[in-house]
Amino acid sequence: MTEQSKSIWRADVTLESLKQRTLDTLVSHMGIEIIELGSDYIKASMPVDSRTCQPLRILHGGASVVLAETLGSFAANAVVDNTKFACVGQEINANHLRPAPVGQVVTGITRPFHIGARSHVWGIEIMDERGKRICISRITMAVINR
Repeated sequence: MTEQSKSIWRADVTLESLKQRTLDTLVSHMGIEIIELGSDYIKASMPVDSRTCQPLRILHGGASVVLAETLGSFAANAVVDNTKFACVGQEINANHLRPAPVGQVVTGITRPFHIGARSHVWGIEIMDERGKRICISRITMAVINR
């Protein structure tokens, strides 16, 4: 999908509306910030600091998964009619490819692999400041009735 293509998001989904949803949640506690909304992707950043590192002073794999699930969940819920449906995580996996040391900011981007009536599958790539992949993840979201 090119930048000129029609957006996959509901009309009421904006960068600001996504940012508002993070307030007073695990997302804000971990310093995750939604930074870009494209026609078919959402991008967020997260610092590698005392909230997100493990004892070796590198990004904790669980923090990477939180960033991935945040992106996939926000994306899935931004596609469905939220008066009728909600999307909840059903399964997530992650491959940790290289470390990101304390002091860096990592960036994640999600795009859909499949958007169905009852499930979605989203892919997430997390990169370090040099643009090197540090984690790849895939999440399956169940579409449930409200």
